[in-house]
Amino acid sequence: MNVSGEATKSGWTAWEDAHLPQMLTEVEKALSMPRLKVQGLMTMPPYSEDQEQARPFFRRLRRLQEILRNRFPHLAWDELSMGTSADYQAAVEEGATYIRVGQAILGPRPSRQV
Repeated sequence: MNVSGEATKSGWTAWEDAHLPQMLTEVEKALSMPRLKVQGLMTMPPYSEDQEQARPFFRRLRRLQEILRNRFPHLAWDELSMGTSADYQAAVEEGATYIRVGQAILGPRPSRQV
């Protein structure tokens, strides 16, 4: 889910309530795929040195999880994949069940050559 509105992020448009009707229609279409097994939602907040800046985006994803649970109660919406090495504490506090902590384990990524 794109809960930040960043052009560099993909996913369903979900940063404002005004987008909910369209997003729900698109999700419903995707859920009609017989081999698709929904397990939850995933997002990436804008990068910030301050993990508190990510918290509103994590809260937004958790709210979307609740909306989808109510709209499609026959499906499991148990997982929330959100948070990285930079903001995992806030993500866990906001309900993350999966976090991406590669840099905390492997160290910083090598710089990109342009």
